[in-house]
Amino acid sequence: MGSSALSFGPFLFDPVTASLWREGKSVATGPRPAALLGLLLEADGRVVTKADLIDRAWPGLAVEEGNLTVQIAALRKLLGARPNGTDWIVTVPRVGYRLPRQEDAGMATVAPQPPTVAVLPFVNLGGDADQDYFADGVVTEIITALSRFRSFSVVSRRSAFVYKGRSIDVREVAAELGVRYVLEGSIRRDGAQVRINVQLVDGVTAANLWADHFEDGISSMFAFQDHITERVASTVEPTIEIAEIQRSRRDRPNSPAVYDLYLRALAAIIDESIENNAVAYALLREALAIEPENATILAHAAWALEHRIAMGWPRLGEDDTAECVSLARRGLQHCAGDPRLMAHCGMALVQAGKDYEGGMAVLEAAAAANPNDLFVAACSGTAALHCGDIDHALERLHRALRLGPRDPDARFSLTAIAMAEVIRGNYQAAISFASRSLALNAHFDPTYWMLIAAHAHLGHMTEARQFLQALEAIAPDVTLESILAGQAAKNPRRFAPVLEGLALAGMRARA
Repeated sequence: MGSSALSFGPFLFDPVTASLWREGKSVATGPRPAALLGLLLEADGRVVTKADLIDRAWPGLAVEEGNLTVQIAALRKLLGARPNGTDWIVTVPRVGYRLPRQEDAGMATVAPQPPTVAVLPFVNLGGDADQDYFADGVVTEIITALSRFRSFSVVSRRSAFVYKGRSIDVREVAAELGVRYVLEGSIRRDGAQVRINVQLVDGVTAANLWADHFEDGISSMFAFQDHITERVASTVEPTIEIAEIQRSRRDRPNSPAVYDLYLRALAAIIDESIENNAVAYALLREALAIEPENATILAHAAWALEHRIAMGWPRLGEDDTAECVSLARRGLQHCAGDPRLMAHCGMALVQAGKDYEGGMAVLEAAAAANPNDLFVAACSGTAALHCGDIDHALERLHRALRLGPRDPDARFSLTAIAMAEVIRGNYQAAISFASRSLALNAHFDPTYWMLIAAHAHLGHMTEARQFLQALEAIAPDVTLESILAGQAAKNPRRFAPVLEGLALAGMRARA
């Protein structure tokens, strides 16, 4: 066998001779299954489209997609099941297939764990001992606020304060405390003004991931402290999330561990495209095959389907709505009160399941459990916009926006505020908020809905149709009917101004 042979699980595949071996024994394959397997292995765990697979197995020929399905089924039969009982080849609905890489069966592996952060005592740059109590109080409040997030853990105040007054190397502290991220800061008083600098650092590389400063007068010391706590807590969580996604891609690009499958799915979900939503859902289903009661995976799988239903995108299964609700209810059973997971599940109940009372109760509980999570605030505000009082919804949405005005998740709040303004007839304000959302993510369909509707209501038909064309480029099957089907309908007239604007711009009524 040549040196170019590729291994996975108990198999070896030689792309030169197109031969497959299992534990030293030859496995007979036809030329087309061998060609498909070779391409899936070359992709190194990534998704391969149906078109690329057909081109590899039937070069230069025009064949039906059904032929590919038959050959994939034959290849699956040859390979058998993985040790956990699932197929080696994973279907990515409406996109293609992937073959996840496996660690060598004879090697023990340690599943990656969610990250840990340490908040170190802030340095008093002014030398005024009277400021120590304030700096220590801020750090204590930040530790408490961060402890409300469940996507990472926080080192206790007692452990972190061992380093007070010491000159430290962030990498040494991270190693000693066993953490991946370190939050550190400094405080300086200048007359009646107090300035605090804060930064989040990678504990392995010492790279600065995020930094900010806060300045105010000492007359409002406690309000200042609350403001710092709120801003730091709301920014640290998404910063760590982004860093974890990048780390997983860099350090373990082919890991089959559930945590890495989750991170890869999360990166695909936030892209907001139809294709990557399907990729994300397939990854999450793969993770659920390994850990069927994992609340994080259940909640995010529900989110992927809820998003697809709300956008009016093509179905992934026989009954996406029933599956979405089932995933959400299972997620709530196992989430142990995690506010963000509750928010995902609550939105699924409201948007997909039309369980307005139950879903809103879950979202209210999530918002009470962690008021500093901008995603939770955005979800509860959006649900209230559909099902409750608009003023209350706007209060929640503007708070979410204050928590993270530049965070990618701000698109949810900005677009929901734009919807509220369309409902109220404030079309220019709607355009302003929706334009800010578009700058954060150009794939979020509802942003286009608001831009189209607002411009159409103002009589700006050229602009409305331009945005309609842009929407149809990313969601070619969009219709008034598909959008309406995915909306919460507790108050049927609530969404009507948006639909009326879309109709004015010329959106198709149905497929």
